[in-house]
Amino acid sequence: MLIETRGNDGLRDAHIGLYEAILKPIASFNGLWSLDKIPYINIDDIKDLSYNDLTRYVFKILGADSSLLDEALMSYETFDNLNAPLEFSKLDDDLFLQKLYTGPTRAFKDMAMQPFGRILCNLAKQDSKKYLILTATSGDTGPATLEAIKNQPNIYAICMYPNNGTSDVQRLQMTTNDASNIKVLALNGDFDDAQSALKKLLNDSEFRDFLTKNNFSISATNSVNFGRIIFQIIYHIYSYTYLLRHNIIKSTESINIIVPSGNFGNALGAFYAKKMGVKINKIIIATNANSVLFDFIKTGKYNILNRKLLKTNSPAMDILKSSNMERVLFHLYGSSRTKELMENLDLHKTYEINSDELMELNTYFDAYVSSDDDVLSIIKEYAQKNVIIDPHTATALLAYKNSSKNDGRKNIIVSTAEWSKFAPTITKALHLDSINNDKDALHYISNKFALPIHKNIESLFNKNECNKTIINNDNISDVIKEWLKTIS
Repeated sequence: MLIETRGNDGLRDAHIGLYEAILKPIASFNGLWSLDKIPYINIDDIKDLSYNDLTRYVFKILGADSSLLDEALMSYETFDNLNAPLEFSKLDDDLFLQKLYTGPTRAFKDMAMQPFGRILCNLAKQDSKKYLILTATSGDTGPATLEAIKNQPNIYAICMYPNNGTSDVQRLQMTTNDASNIKVLALNGDFDDAQSALKKLLNDSEFRDFLTKNNFSISATNSVNFGRIIFQIIYHIYSYTYLLRHNIIKSTESINIIVPSGNFGNALGAFYAKKMGVKINKIIIATNANSVLFDFIKTGKYNILNRKLLKTNSPAMDILKSSNMERVLFHLYGSSRTKELMENLDLHKTYEINSDELMELNTYFDAYVSSDDDVLSIIKEYAQKNVIIDPHTATALLAYKNSSKNDGRKNIIVSTAEWSKFAPTITKALHLDSINNDKDALHYISNKFALPIHKNIESLFNKNECNKTIINNDNISDVIKEWLKTIS
């Protein structure tokens, strides 16, 4: 069962099941749904399980209905490896790369979105209702969402992304999608603006009345939806068992997990895994110049007042208001304290935890911040070893080199995107400033390093950008209403 992070307002059930939370992701007082009780895992029971069997096991111990799970897991057949949707590579004796980008959009969001999308679509069919799915993306959630639900009956998607705030490939993955049940909006603003617009729409009574009159229900595929999070827990557990099965660690050893983080969903999955008993020493949060998470983990102060979002070469991490930190606060400090802190953030753009609370937070998390120049340098360093990494993975490698390398533990770096999503940044790291577009950069890197360009990426440049509407924050509701009228 799931429970509300900010307590119950008396207007809805205080506890709901996973599938109900998938369809209705916003909880009382604009909070989120999270686990009521976190079960403990006996590692001996799971260490030899396949990825799909581990997923079934996690659903079972969380008390989640698994009736739609078998079909959802079939979505992993679109990944590179039919038997496991993620891969691993060894970079050093104590360092392993967890490759989460073997799915159709070549980014880690596929790991959760593909099975979650199948469940969401099946729930919509069972309900015999039309569902409007709202998604705000910094670059990877959008493409993964659209890929998962395109051309599905009874389900329609609005995808908002920051105009000029993604890579060319990320943009094309959205704007070339010609499915009739999808509308892509390029917002004149940043990701925080898009995310705020989404939450505002979810809580806009006039907008919801319009949807009701036109027989639409509303949901979301961002990681505010716990249906996404449950699948993100699983690959962190699987990574630990992978190291066990391959005799890389002993059952008595703990590991560090290093996560390039923006909205904190990926790190939250590792947090739950640790709470469930997986031997994770620290979850190390790698940030870029938008270092709000670094500041919070180091000082206990979460402050976005008068802070401007900076555009960096790791754009999926260009986020100031990380939604999933709320779930961590809830599990560490309770619903009353979480409500107090989050209301301070909503009203005053800041909150602060006390020294005891910070000490507890630091038993789970450490953090490291890196600059754009640092990112370019480490991309070049690894390219010289014939290892091509994207700029988000680069921030995690920098965190490894500076914060965890000497503690004697094995480290897993969460690699969140294939190099093909950010090819111009890689060529820039190689001092090829004359290559400043994705298509030319892709072919240069492919030829130089003998790396194939995935067909889903290569084909983007032969498609028409048929699905792009540039809008301002103040007219999003009207644009969506007009579109829905044409499909009602």
